[in-house]
Amino acid sequence: MLPPSFRKVFAENDDERVLCLIQHDRFPCLSAFGLSRSTSFEDVLDKEEENAVRRGEDFDRDLRAMQLYGFVEVPFDASGRFILPDHLAGLAGIDDNICFLGGGQFITLWDLDRLQAMGSAFAAPHAACAALAKDARAKAEGKKR
Repeated sequence: MLPPSFRKVFAENDDERVLCLIQHDRFPCLSAFGLSRSTSFEDVLDKEEENAVRRGEDFDRDLRAMQLYGFVEVPFDASGRFILPDHLAGLAGIDDNICFLGGGQFITLWDLDRLQAMGSAFAAPHAACAALAKDARAKAEGKKR
């Protein structure tokens, strides 16, 4: 389920209830964003290409375009419920320990164990996600009784 704070951003951007999901280009997680973000992808490509040229690095515009535009559109309901496609869950190693991080232009979806394995740079986000997961499991257990 997409957390309320993220659903709020979709509403503020007048995005439809569609979560765009794609494998993150550097981390073992998924990236998610609203449909409106895709309108800026050509600008992103131009800027990344310009930066690579300035640094004297190769830039494969076609590959980067595939990474940006290769997203899957997944609808979500008013409560934020959505179905994570199996192939994307498999790419990110997400099972039932999903954690949402981010803000700004995109959010990321992590498996809690993979997030922990990222080391000290990700310690604070992992601690926050682990606490939220613990609370959610306790709440779910309380409802079962």
